Amino acid sequence: MRMVDIIHKKRDGFELTHEEIQFFIQGYVKENIPDYQVSALMMAIFFKGMSETELSFLVDEMVKSGDVIDLTAIQGIKVDKHSTGGVGDKTSLIVGPLVASVGVPVAKMSGRGLGHTGGTIDKLESIDGFKTELSETEFIKQVNDVKIAISGQTGHLVPADKMLYALRDVTATVESIPLIASSIMSKKLASGADAIVLDVKVGTGAFMKTMDEAKRLAEAMVTIGESLNRKTVAVISSMNQPLGHEIGNANEVREAIQTLKGEGPEDLQELCLTIASHMVVLGGIFDQVDVAYQSLLSKLKDGSAYDRFKTFIKRQGGNLKSLEAKQAKYHIDVHVKQKGYLHRVDSEGIGIAAMLLGAGRKEKGDPIDHSVGITMHKKLGDELNQDDVIFTIHANRDHVSEVIDRLNKSYDVQENPFEKEGIVYSVIRK
Repeated sequence: MRMVDIIHKKRDGFELTHEEIQFFIQGYVKENIPDYQVSALMMAIFFKGMSETELSFLVDEMVKSGDVIDLTAIQGIKVDKHSTGGVGDKTSLIVGPLVASVGVPVAKMSGRGLGHTGGTIDKLESIDGFKTELSETEFIKQVNDVKIAISGQTGHLVPADKMLYALRDVTATVESIPLIASSIMSKKLASGADAIVLDVKVGTGAFMKTMDEAKRLAEAMVTIGESLNRKTVAVISSMNQPLGHEIGNANEVREAIQTLKGEGPEDLQELCLTIASHMVVLGGIFDQVDVAYQSLLSKLKDGSAYDRFKTFIKRQGGNLKSLEAKQAKYHIDVHVKQKGYLHRVDSEGIGIAAMLLGAGRKEKGDPIDHSVGITMHKKLGDELNQDDVIFTIHANRDHVSEVIDRLNKSYDVQENPFEKEGIVYSVIRK
C-alpha cells in the first residue's frame, strides 16, 4: 500500500477503506509517512469530506494511536461533556458537580486553554492547592467516592490528534468538519466515558459562526459516538455574547459558585441545567429530560450541587478561601456612549480583550494571570442609557487603552427594542 495512492483516491472523492486509514494513521504516528503527504491528504479531506463510515474508522484509529483510559473500575455509567469553546464558558465547573449530586459519575479529562481565555484546568488552578494531575488510581477512587474528578489530560492520549492538529494549523485545513469532529471525539473516546454530551457553540464567539456549520459538526460527532458504541447527544447553544457576565479565570470560578448556589445569571444556569439534564438521562438516573431538569434545578436551590462542588475541590487539595485574594489591582469601568438597546456583541473581540489583560494565552507556553478579566454587565436586548457601565475591566496594570478601544468596538446599539434570543438552539441525537 502506498500513501500516494490513498491521496489520489481521496482527491478524486472516493471513500477510503479501514485498512487505508489504518495505514495512514499508524504510518504517520511512527513517522514513516512525511508531513507533505499527510498535508496533501488533509487538503483532499478538506475539499472532498468524509463519509460516516470513514469518520468512524478514522476516529477509531486515532484513539488506538495512544493510551486509552480504562474506567471500568468506576461504578455506574460514566458520562462526560465537551464544549467546542467560547467566551466565559465555565459550564464544566457547574455541570460536573450538579450531575454528580444525583449520583451519576463524572470522570473528566480537561485541558488548558489557548486563545481567548483559560480552559477548565486554568480556571481550577485559580484555586490555591488544587491538584490537576491525578494518578489513575487516585482518579478512579475519587470518582467512586464523590462521583466527580477533573484531571489534566495525559500526554499520551491520542498522539495522532496532536500531530494532525499541528499540521492542520499551518496548512489552512483547520476549518474542516470531519477533521474537527475526529479531533474532538478521538480525545473524548480515549478518555473512557460511556456516554458523552457535546455543547456545540455557534455565533460571534464560537469557532462555528453559522447554524449550518454547527449542525453539521454536531451531527458528525453524534454519528461518530454512536457508531463506536457511545451514547452521544449534542446541544447547540448560542455564543453570540459571553456566557454569563464574567470572563477571566478566578472571576469565572466565582460566577460558577454563584450559579451552584442557585443565584447565577439566567443564560448560564439554563445552559448548565440543559446539558446536565441530558447527562443524567444518559447516565440512567432519569428517563425524561424535562423531569431531570426540574430535579437538577432543586439541587441548585437546596445547596446539594454546591456541597458536591466543595467536596470535589477539597478532595483535590483546593482551598476555596484563596479565591478571595484573587483580585486584580485596578477596576476600570467602560461606559455606554449612546442610548438604545444592545443589538450585537462581538464575543470573540471581548475574549481577545481579556487575553490582552493576561486571562488567556497568545502562545502555548504563556503564563496566565488568574485575577484579571472583564465583567460584562449587559446582555443582548437590554436597554442602555447613556453613561451606563457596560464593562468593568479587572487589570493588574493601569494602562489598558487598547483593551478599552477593543471593548468599545465590540458592540452595537439600535434604537428600537427587540426579542431576546434563547441560549439553547437545538438538540441533536440519533
